[in-house]
Amino acid sequence: MRLVELDDQIHILEPQADAQTVLRNIIETGIQEDAFYVLDVGDIVKKHKEWKIKMPRVEPFYAVKCNDSLIVLEVLAALGTGFDCASKGEINKVLSLGVDPSRILFANPAKLKSHIHHAANQGVDLMTFDNECELHKVKNFFPSARLILRIRCDSTISQCPLGMKFGCDPLTEAPHLLEVANSLGLNVVGISFHVGSGCQDPPVFERAITAARNLFDIGLHLGFNMNILDIGGGFPGNKGTSIDKIAEIVNSTLDLHFPPSEGINIIAEPGRFYAASAFTLATNIHSKRDSVNNSMYYINDGVYGSFNCILYDHAVVSPQPFMVNPKPVTKLQPASVWGPTCDGLDQVVDNCLLPPLDIGDWLIFEDMGAYTLPVASQFNGFPVPKVHAVIDEALWLLLKDRHPLTEEHFTMDSGPYWAESWNQTDSIAQIPSFLLNDILD
Repeated sequence: MRLVELDDQIHILEPQADAQTVLRNIIETGIQEDAFYVLDVGDIVKKHKEWKIKMPRVEPFYAVKCNDSLIVLEVLAALGTGFDCASKGEINKVLSLGVDPSRILFANPAKLKSHIHHAANQGVDLMTFDNECELHKVKNFFPSARLILRIRCDSTISQCPLGMKFGCDPLTEAPHLLEVANSLGLNVVGISFHVGSGCQDPPVFERAITAARNLFDIGLHLGFNMNILDIGGGFPGNKGTSIDKIAEIVNSTLDLHFPPSEGINIIAEPGRFYAASAFTLATNIHSKRDSVNNSMYYINDGVYGSFNCILYDHAVVSPQPFMVNPKPVTKLQPASVWGPTCDGLDQVVDNCLLPPLDIGDWLIFEDMGAYTLPVASQFNGFPVPKVHAVIDEALWLLLKDRHPLTEEHFTMDSGPYWAESWNQTDSIAQIPSFLLNDILD
């Protein structure tokens, strides 16, 4: 068993406390100056419960690229999700948690030869393809792999379109690729698609599932054992968003084209759905410039750090002020927010309304769990923010003995940054086991 580093531990919340309580307490100690995250593990667990209720036929394979935080991966592994990995490195990270290779999808249609060979050695045999070149690579390096053909079906509105890079045309290219795979003696087991990350066009799932059904029939006619449908990602995860409409369309279209009686395994690749709202970022104002029409606030994280999501994920962030010494606010004023580096590109918010703020005050950003930390750098020597993970008592009882999590992963010592440490006494909630297990059943 690996020893859990202090930074990888999850802090058990005191009764009546929540993630926002911890964030405020860390700031109010006056010790913290660097930017930091608070990770609400309970938010991830609640998202998993929501997924299971709203799309019970669809097994989630978490997209590791969205947020590969060790705690996030451990919690999802404990909850029983699969994992969508794009590289040898991501595969190794998931396998290091003790996840069975059967719970990994190598979901990169254009793979390095060495990575295909590595997947073969590790027993990760489920992988995607969308072109003839990839079929020949698989034939040479992993001929027994189970292959999923990825087709293109783009959302009309998405945060990050993907079809320009991946996915073959379902009408003209896909049937030909199935025939090539058959001629090479390869094992095609299903169809996948990805409508685009952050989809805002729920009906696209109906179009994509319908196209997949037609290709399933072609594959069956060619003699393939078609048994997996991968509906990809695109599920929103920010606070205030909902997957209800997508779930309604997915469920009804699956029942029409892939009825339960066929026994098809339905999987998906959610990333931001699980991770986005679980992370809140706190940034400190270290400098400011005032003018007649605008105040410029300089914070200690920027687009080369957590806010790379602005450049690479087309994110729009909204700062919430936290004043160390609150004072009456008579009016809001135009402001812009800038990162700490010496690059003029390092702008976090172009134009917003904020109360007059002082050096030492904080700006809080919610929904910062998706496509932030994995891409953050230490450009100009500024550190990547530390993550403080927290969980409430009831969910701690649920997770503490579920592999790969152990009691060693959790602590009741709040450390120097917030509150006093507290003892495990009669305050531990005695939650009926059937209520806890319902999250996993």
